[in-house]
Amino acid sequence: MNKIIIVGGLSACLLLGGCGAGQAADATSAESTVTTQESTAAQAESAEAIAGTTEAAATETAQSEAQLPDGVYTAEFSTDSSMFHVSEACDGKGTLTVKDGVMTIHISLGSKKILNLYPGLAEDAAKEGAVLLEPTTDTVTYSDGMTEEVYGFDVPVPAIGEEFDLALIGTKGKWYDHKVVVSDPVTEDSEGGVAPFDLSTVEDGSYTIELTMEGGSGRASIQSPTQITVADGAATATLEWSSPNYDYMLVNGEKYLPVNTEGNSVFEVPVEALDAPLTMIGDTVAMSTPHEVEYTVTFHSETLESAESGK
Repeated sequence: MNKIIIVGGLSACLLLGGCGAGQAADATSAESTVTTQESTAAQAESAEAIAGTTEAAATETAQSEAQLPDGVYTAEFSTDSSMFHVSEACDGKGTLTVKDGVMTIHISLGSKKILNLYPGLAEDAAKEGAVLLEPTTDTVTYSDGMTEEVYGFDVPVPAIGEEFDLALIGTKGKWYDHKVVVSDPVTEDSEGGVAPFDLSTVEDGSYTIELTMEGGSGRASIQSPTQITVADGAATATLEWSSPNYDYMLVNGEKYLPVNTEGNSVFEVPVEALDAPLTMIGDTVAMSTPHEVEYTVTFHSETLESAESGK
């Protein structure tokens, strides 16, 4: 009888021991599953964060590359409504001005029926304290020579080629939502060529700029990039030739002498405009007799950088 009891007791212990081991194994397995799930979630969160950072960086780079240099452009102004558009005399275009990276387009509308514009939604335009765009009175000229007075507006442009909200209110006193796009900015003069860069948009200071030169025999050249100084909208370039044999330069009929006495010839001459071919004459004494040689020099505004910051 006692043996039976002992054996039974041992069996019970073994059964209890087996249950404990099973529970421990289950607990370990569950803990491992939780750890794996947490690790997977962390990896997903990290991947999402990296993707977000990459996307933000790509967006910032695209915006930076899309930014226009300071200047005056002609740009397309498109809307989502045939009732809201620029005057037919303007061929769907406005004058885009970029100053210190801030873009504003002036548009002349088809009539005086639109009284105010608001860069945003109609519900915000109707709120007290909203800053509305006030009209200007513009005179437009049609192809047949007829003229008309219409309202114009200076509209802030957040980005080129991207839709933005522009609400309007007319003579009926109700605000309406609209989407507009400013696109295809170009610099054009009256003959359809490339217009000179507006130097008045450049802050006073010292800059470097790249130039190209045509004319002459091709043996002599001007160092590029060169230094340019801007003051009160006027620019002066310091031109260093690849030769010491230039004794003067003629720019717009004015004679300029070298500013140095040793080394290659260096001149300080005025620059009327950027992105436009400028005629300059250099007198060289390299030949048996002095010769005035005509050159065409173009200063490229997209390469203009601050001499101090490199920007």
